[in-house]
Amino acid sequence: MKILIVDDEQTQREILNDILQDAGFEVLLAASGEEGMDVLKKQEIFLILTDLKMPGMDGIQLLQQALDLNPDIQVILMTAFGSIPSAVNAIKNGAYDYLTKPFNKNDLLRLLQRASDKVQLILENRQLKDQLLHNYGYHQLIGHSKSMQHIFHLIDKIKDVESSVLITGESGTGKELVARAIHFGSRRKESAFIALNCSAIPENLIESELFGYEKGAFTGAFRDHAGKFEQAEGGTIFLDEIGAMPFHLQPRLLRVLEEKKISKLGGKKTISLDVRVISATNEDIQKNIKEQRFRIDLFHRLNIFEIHLPPLRDRKEDIEILARHFLDKFGSRYDKKDVILTPSAIETLSRYDFPGNVRELENIIEKTILLAEHNQITPDSLVFSSKTDPVISDRNGGETLPQMEREMIKNALRTAKGSIKQASALLGITYKTLQYRMKKFSIDKKHYKI
Repeated sequence: MKILIVDDEQTQREILNDILQDAGFEVLLAASGEEGMDVLKKQEIFLILTDLKMPGMDGIQLLQQALDLNPDIQVILMTAFGSIPSAVNAIKNGAYDYLTKPFNKNDLLRLLQRASDKVQLILENRQLKDQLLHNYGYHQLIGHSKSMQHIFHLIDKIKDVESSVLITGESGTGKELVARAIHFGSRRKESAFIALNCSAIPENLIESELFGYEKGAFTGAFRDHAGKFEQAEGGTIFLDEIGAMPFHLQPRLLRVLEEKKISKLGGKKTISLDVRVISATNEDIQKNIKEQRFRIDLFHRLNIFEIHLPPLRDRKEDIEILARHFLDKFGSRYDKKDVILTPSAIETLSRYDFPGNVRELENIIEKTILLAEHNQITPDSLVFSSKTDPVISDRNGGETLPQMEREMIKNALRTAKGSIKQASALLGITYKTLQYRMKKFSIDKKHYKI
């Protein structure tokens, strides 16, 4: 690993050069802060050992300019005993650590080894992120397992075919992402992608939502309304949870798929359609057919091509790359871009079965980043979800970060009936940290005791 030594004393530079070269470092030397910055602008260096007190640009100024150039640079300051307060303040502003002169060789090498390990983690994360973008991503779908690579290949094969596609898989596996990948990778990508969750619309409204209505069709129909099929003209309609489609509407949907025409509620004319239909379900459709809750002819019309998304527990080799993707996503969202996953945290995630699949992994990483006390996520930092943990439920995406954190703490205290010890365990943070955050948000535990 390259290391830049910045010191205005030539003898000190030469001694450090000999020690670090013997230890296996590739050493670059600079006699001033200005000279050190010139080196940094020409070469990619992640490790700097610099004197604090120097004429011209001192170590603090070099630290600030180096971090502006590359926030991942690790800077270690060498300082006399009387300047320790300045060095401590520098750590608060981004320095990795400091050494007090005179220091011995072993202390120096131990500190540099720890800093080197951190740089290595940063570089591995950067490399994996590049792999994620260039090798393992497909229109927001991510995975390097054989099953996901097969799905990517299948999407490429069918994206420009007009036939219907049925996407199956457990809740949280990413079925809508597959539908979007098909649409936005196809010739229809410039036209609309319209999604409708069939289980989320009341049964008496789903017909009007799908096919639209004309003014006066029913009480409250004060104007013409274009349904989802009409809105998707030229593009794609995605019917999520198709297994929840009311049985009495299934013949009409079948007719639309066969004739490529719709008629609005209360309307007399038919409207020709150029719409591709993609549907998805987490139900056992074959079971629904046997129980006469789903028409077999509609199933065959929807299922020209089937894509099955395996649960995350069956493709554990994708957990690391997904976790790093979500780390990057939420690190940017919450301004915590320096947070990294340690190998032991990755190992812990890989041993978990994720009943909620990719969506649960995403929630875990988001919550972990929100509550992270340090920039390295360890197994103890991970905040796992559970059915009894209310922290991630019913969150309004429009809230600010402090509002979200305050609500998470209040929810945990409510579940723990005011016990700070139990609440801190639910949140995955220490007792003292929760006490501090409660004080910060003026939260009194007595309001949550039952």
